[in-house]
Amino acid sequence: MLLLRRLYDWVLHWAQTPYGVPVLFLLAFAESSFFPLPPDILLLALCLSLPARSYRFALLTTIGSVVGGMVGYLIGYSLWGATSEFFYQYVPGFSPGGFNQIQQLFSSYDFWVIFTAGFTPLPYKIFTIGAGVFEINFPLFVLTSVISRGLRFFLIAWLIHTFGDKVKEGIDRYFNLLTLAFMVLLLGGFLLFTGLR
Repeated sequence: MLLLRRLYDWVLHWAQTPYGVPVLFLLAFAESSFFPLPPDILLLALCLSLPARSYRFALLTTIGSVVGGMVGYLIGYSLWGATSEFFYQYVPGFSPGGFNQIQQLFSSYDFWVIFTAGFTPLPYKIFTIGAGVFEINFPLFVLTSVISRGLRFFLIAWLIHTFGDKVKEGIDRYFNLLTLAFMVLLLGGFLLFTGLR
């Protein structure tokens, strides 16, 4: 919990700098293809600091995430043979067995796999790269990414725009409980992911 709290505070500090908006875009971009941290925390902090711009921040995050997802798709489609060992060794969540499961999920659920990965705490980068590896229809992939990522980030913006500081107070007060709930959701997502094979 302490490590997560420090990570949370480190991401939040960017909101107090002039680099908060570009870092938000870069974080959303990187998280969709190779980076482990989601952009939601920084999006939340920026929306809290400037609630009137919440929807603009959500749009920027969505664009960064979708473009990053396209790069992930490109990695899977064109570069997987040359990069797979790097991902298996250094990027958490990547394994040959996991990719077999993703292939089975894509063959059965197409749209819903991408949508679920884009909207939930599942590691989206595994699915963006997997979509490229298994040659999922690219326009469908992009459309689904726009819908799922947009819903996720605009929901955060709407909550902040509507409820403002009450959301931040709730996060600060119940941080440990929310972290535990997030971990339960993440674990549940992985169990669902492995159970659908």
